[in-house]
Amino acid sequence: MHENIQLFEETTDQLEKWFKVIEKSVPPPTRVPFGDSFVYRHTEQTAQQAIVQKLARIISSLRASHVLLLNGYVQELGVLQRTLGDLDEDVMFLSAGLMKEWTVRHDEFLRSFYEEEFDNPDDPSNSTQNRAMFPRDKIRAFNARSISDCNPSGMNKATRTLSKAYSGYVHAASPHIMDMFGGELPHFHLSGMLGTHRATEHLHDIWNYYYRAILIFGLAAHAVGLPKLRNEAQEYEARFQKASGRQS
Repeated sequence: MHENIQLFEETTDQLEKWFKVIEKSVPPPTRVPFGDSFVYRHTEQTAQQAIVQKLARIISSLRASHVLLLNGYVQELGVLQRTLGDLDEDVMFLSAGLMKEWTVRHDEFLRSFYEEEFDNPDDPSNSTQNRAMFPRDKIRAFNARSISDCNPSGMNKATRTLSKAYSGYVHAASPHIMDMFGGELPHFHLSGMLGTHRATEHLHDIWNYYYRAILIFGLAAHAVGLPKLRNEAQEYEARFQKASGRQS
């Protein structure tokens, strides 16, 4: 188990190296006026730039997951696992759109993604817009159809079930909160759950998110036209599985 912890950290470092290469393949953010100051934005608002932003959050979320895991905060880790699942789906959706079939749904996704939260930054409470959340079921349905080596219906059902399972951590559902309760003298574990079977379960499960991140970076590299990096990701995937002693 401790070997896997080190492997996870090494893997995130590798993802960051790949990120810097992918990041350089798209136009960088620029300063734009915002209220009485400025913010950085990708003014071109391309799919490739959206992929870069999503990859940035994947790395940040994996690093945060590492900290939570080491300290036994598995409830909070569950929230990030749900976030990582959504990020993986988003990158797959955009990448498959670029490589196979760009649809009206992809245009809608980008409009929602790039829309500002407030159109009146000096007085947010009087902002007029209501940024729409793109339906996640549409993302999953497209992704399922785009993966040629799997059953679309089965994949869609599996990803929906996984997302639903972890949404209980996001919304603090009672069954998930009660995972915090236990021990020889049953009580709520309020300072993490190191030394419990819950921590062990999440250590085992988080492997999947590091493995999927490797696959997602390879897919993203292909989508933005970096075949060499895609090959590196495929080679690293095999080494990751061998080093961890697990198969996907």
